[in-house]
Amino acid sequence: MKIAITGGIGSGKSYVCRLLRKRGIKVYDCDSAAKRLMQTSEVLQEQLKALVGDSLYKNGRLVKSVMTTFILSNPDNMRAVNGIVHPAVAEDFVHSGLNWMECAILFESGFNRLVDRIICVTAPLELRIQRIMSRDNLQREQALQWISKQMPQKEMVERSHFVLLNDDSQCTEQHLDDILCQIHKES
Repeated sequence: MKIAITGGIGSGKSYVCRLLRKRGIKVYDCDSAAKRLMQTSEVLQEQLKALVGDSLYKNGRLVKSVMTTFILSNPDNMRAVNGIVHPAVAEDFVHSGLNWMECAILFESGFNRLVDRIICVTAPLELRIQRIMSRDNLQREQALQWISKQMPQKEMVERSHFVLLNDDSQCTEQHLDDILCQIHKES
């Protein structure tokens, strides 16, 4: 059975994936894979430079600030970048041999078609904002801008099989174990 962990930015997907790893479950990280592929795939680099411009790479390294400016300047830009990167990540996951994936944009990317069950990690909006600001050293407005670029949490919840509240309480681990138990029964 293939299972995805999803949720909006700042929801705590990475924390949940660390809990899974502690339980011996290897998780494919779509975000890390995208970054790796953008650094290692010459085909991907050429396609992205054709879209964004040659300044996207300096000495063979992705210039994150150029990508961020491009993505945030126009909603169509994010779709265009994703249209290049997502197929490469999907193919990489399929060939990874792993059954679990972490993907923030699971539904937007169409990766939900690659899995059998979806766990949506949620958190209260204010907690998400604080996590983003702290983790990425961003202002509140920037954190809200990133949140607004993603599917609303409510819609993710509605499209998922399981919901895991990650509000920094001690219940998160027990709830995850309950979900794992349910998944085990289904497989």
